[in-house]
Amino acid sequence: MAYKHSEITDVILGAFYDVYNYFGYGFLEKVYRKAMVLEIRKRGLLVVDEVQIPVYYHGALIADYYADLIVADKVIVELKAVNALLDEHEAQLLNYLRATTYEVGLLLNFGPKPIHKRKAYDNNRKGAMKWQNQS
Repeated sequence: MAYKHSEITDVILGAFYDVYNYFGYGFLEKVYRKAMVLEIRKRGLLVVDEVQIPVYYHGALIADYYADLIVADKVIVELKAVNALLDEHEAQLLNYLRATTYEVGLLLNFGPKPIHKRKAYDNNRKGAMKWQNQS
């Protein structure tokens, strides 16, 4: 079964495992992020790092999140370099998806073992998302 944007996520996952196999575990997220940008671009996809995601409360901008990567203007990628992924890490990615028009996200952990999780949140389920600017 093909998932939404699987042609993009397959490329990202290939880049993830290549970067992990090169560096292994133990670097800061910034090192992995910069390597992922290079590797994804090498594979022919547009990628932007540290993308600002505004969060609104009743129409007022109250904060900004920063997504690690946006790939092909379709997929949010959140990178971690921790011993184990926690529920909070998955919640963070889901909140990014809920607060934006992006529907697919990947959570990639450069921990002792490489781990990835895929999340999807269809825009039609978001409705009038209360986190978005409603003015």
